[in-house]
Parts: sequence; C-alpha cells; structure tokens
Amino acid sequence: MPQGDKDKYTDKQKRKAEHIEKSYERKGVSGKQAEARAWATVNKQSGGGNRSGGSGQKKSTGSKAAARSDSAQQAAATRKAGSRSASLQEQTKDQLMAKARAQNIRGRSTMRKQELVNALRRAQ
Repeated sequence: MPQGDKDKYTDKQKRKAEHIEKSYERKGVSGKQAEARAWATVNKQSGGGNRSGGSGQKKSTGSKAAARSDSAQQAAATRKAGSRSASLQEQTKDQLMAKARAQNIRGRSTMRKQELVNALRRAQ
C-alpha cells in the first residue's frame, strides 16, 4: 500500500476525516493542512486503518485501544507536579525567586539557589 493511500480506512473513518477537514477549512486553514490535520485526528482517535491489513503492524483493535490508553496515561503523568519539580534545578535563580514570591515563601531573599529549589519542592 503506497503512503497516503486511504483504502484501509472504514467508511466511518473517511466520513469523520471529511467532517474534520471541512471544520478546519471553515476556520481558515489551507486545504492541504486541513486534510493532514483531519487524518492525524482520525489516526489518533482510532489507531489507523481498521480494515484487514490496517496499519501493517498486525495489531487487534483491542490492543490499539490499549496502546492509546497507555500513551494518554504517560502524557498525563508527564504533566503532573512531580516532573515539574525535577526541572526546578534547571531554572535560573531569578525564575526560582519569582516562583517563591508567587508562593509567598518566607526568607526567599536570602536563600541561595539550592535552598530555593528545596523550599519550592517542600511547598508543592
């Protein structure tokens, strides 16, 4: 199957992509970009073509759904506070000071960078 061929998609997937594409075009997105976004959305929601042969990876519909769910859970975990606290060390002292000010941490003006990091982690 050549790249870009839509033969492995169901009629429902094709209709969904068409509706999404029209919606993007009404918002002023170019035709080519609207089509690309529409198919990306369909692929994200359904895991690719669902007819026999599908995406070529020989995955069942159930395993595609499970993979999407795992991916969504990983993305959500990345956005949680734990990953943000790890990046505190990479921020400048001025950025840390602004965060400490926003959280009203006492004694922040006399703290060194590592002390600010520790205080911000405790405040979370």
